[in-house]
Parts: sequence; structure tokens; C-alpha cells
Amino acid sequence: MRLMSHPLNRASAATIAILLVAACAKKDSPPPPPVPVTVATAERRAVPFELAATGTVEPLQTVAVQAQVGGILRRIGFKEGQEVQRGQVLFELDARPYQAALNQALAALTRDSAQAANAAQDAGRYQALAEKQYVTEQQYQQVRTNATATQATLAGSRAAVDEARLNLQYATIRAPITGRTGSLLIREGNLIRATAAQPLVTINQIRPILVRFAVPAPNLPLLQEHRGKDLVVRAEPGGGGSPSEGSLTFIDNAVDTATGTILLKGRFPNDDGSLWPGAFANVRLQLYVEPDALVVPASAIVAGQQGSFVFVIQKDSSAATRAVTVSRTTGDYAVINGDVQPGDRVVTDGQLRLRQGSKVQIKAAADSSRLGAL
Repeated sequence: MRLMSHPLNRASAATIAILLVAACAKKDSPPPPPVPVTVATAERRAVPFELAATGTVEPLQTVAVQAQVGGILRRIGFKEGQEVQRGQVLFELDARPYQAALNQALAALTRDSAQAANAAQDAGRYQALAEKQYVTEQQYQQVRTNATATQATLAGSRAAVDEARLNLQYATIRAPITGRTGSLLIREGNLIRATAAQPLVTINQIRPILVRFAVPAPNLPLLQEHRGKDLVVRAEPGGGGSPSEGSLTFIDNAVDTATGTILLKGRFPNDDGSLWPGAFANVRLQLYVEPDALVVPASAIVAGQQGSFVFVIQKDSSAATRAVTVSRTTGDYAVINGDVQPGDRVVTDGQLRLRQGSKVQIKAAADSSRLGAL
């Protein structure tokens, strides 16, 4: 007798076969590929404690050169924008009128000197005659008064000579400070007036130079704590370039109530001329050095809902999260506290694709050479 298969039995067998095929397919699917990441090593280093700010470069001195006497400008002794030394000749005015005035004053001085000497001799003779009563007391007093008047005239002549000589010196205008000249506002042949409000040229002293910056007022206790020490200030030009190192020279005597900041100034040698008056600069004021701080690259820090954390690479090449607290950042690095230990490898690039336990493939180690410069 032939047995007929039931339709329900055929459907069950088909379902079982499909499930078996699906189970085999699931069992044979490859694991997800490891995530490529970049890592760096957590280290303990001496790290400076710094206050960062944006500053403005200003010259140590600024002088607007003006004429003290008038006259025709005969010669300009420099080119605009040139650096000049203190005492260097900048302008020469027509000195002939002042030389003539000096000669006239010297002649008057010679005349008055002779008259004063003669009057003094007369006073001496009349004194002797008055003692012998050959002349009256009134005559003697008159001669004596004349001698005193000639001495006063002589003193005035000497003052006139000094003034004429000074005016002659003013006809040659010299640099009062060492610095860089600005744009020239006059040309040779122009008539220069001593009363003109417009300066002939402006000189800025840029070696050394100052950088003015402000820090929040809550940092004032730290500044007061380290006042008296040689505090290092580093300034990097806003457009880029090598940072310059200087020292803190000024702390303002009051907090700006409008901004809640306190004004500071740093002085820089500026031998290379990288700091330019009026330019912006990124400033870092170093207050002290923390000798044994745990640091990682700032790019390793991930902000999560429960706080900051980093991914640490374990021995089996898997990533694990470690909660950290960022004390502060210094340059490209962060000073941290938490579950990270010195020597741990932390992920600095590729965190977005990582989860707890994700397998990783290390592409390259981040450059930690800059840690030595902290």
C-alpha cells in the first residue's frame, strides 16, 4: 500500500530547511573589520600652568618728531620706514639765519663784556676815591649802579648767545630714540613751521617691544601669588610664525569693571622683528610648572553624556572607554585625571566608529615629541 504525503508535512519540512540554511548563513558571516585608528601614549610630564589670551603689540616708545624752529628743509637724512639710531640726523633746515643770529649775539656779548669790565674798573677807582673823600658818596653810588647794570646787560647777552646757539642746533633735527620711522609727511624744499601741529615723522621703538593683553579677574590671586618672580610670557604673531619669549613687566592696579579683566604687559626683545606694532598676538603667560602631570593629546578627549572619556587600546586590540576629568589644556595636550594610567595607548583619531569592545587596527602613533616642549 502506497502512503501519500500530507501537505502540512511538506510545508513543515520546507520551513525547517529554510531555517537551517539561514542558521548556516548566519554562522558563516564574517566578523566586522577592525576600525582603523591613530593612537598616542599617555605620559607623565612637567607641564607649565599657563593663562592664554589675545594681545595687541605696542611699541615701547612712540615719538612724534616736530621742528622747534622754522625754516626751509634742505635735507632729509633717512628713508621713510628705515630704522634710525638715537642721535642720527633726520632733517636739516636752512641754518644761515640762525648762524647770523648767533654771530650777532656773540658780537653783542663781546661789547657788553668790555663795557662791564670797564664799569667794574670805574667802580673800583671810585671806591678808593670815596674812601679818601675825593668824590662824593653820591658819585660813587652812581658809578657802582652803572657797573651793576652793565653786569646785568652782560648776563642778558650771554643768555642771548645761548638761545641763538640752541636755535642753530635745532636747525638740525636728530632722532630722540632708536626705532623705525613711519611715513614722511614733508619733502625737501618745504617750509617748516615750528608751530605746525603735524609732526614731521613718527618713530616707534620696536626693539624691545611690548604686548598688551588681559586675563579674567578671577586669575588675580594667582598673579599676586607669583608676583615678584620672573614670569615668562610667550607671544605668537596672529598671522603665524615662531613664538617669541619675554617677561611680564606690568600688572594694572585695578580690574576693568566693564570687562571683568585685568590688564597685563609683557616685554619682548623682538630681535627678529616678528612682533609688529598694532598687530594681534596669541599670548601665553606661564605662572608655574606642574612637575608630574598626566597628559594626553587633546584630540583624544571625547565628550559624552556622562562626562568626558577616552578610548584605551587593550592587549587584545580592542577599545575600552575610560572616564577622565580634564584639569586644563596646554597647547595641543590635555592634563587629565581618571582611569587612564601612564603608558596606556589612547585613540586620537577614529573615535566616531568605536564602541566598547570594538576591535581596532592602529594606523600610526600620534606625534608625542611636542610633549617635551610643554
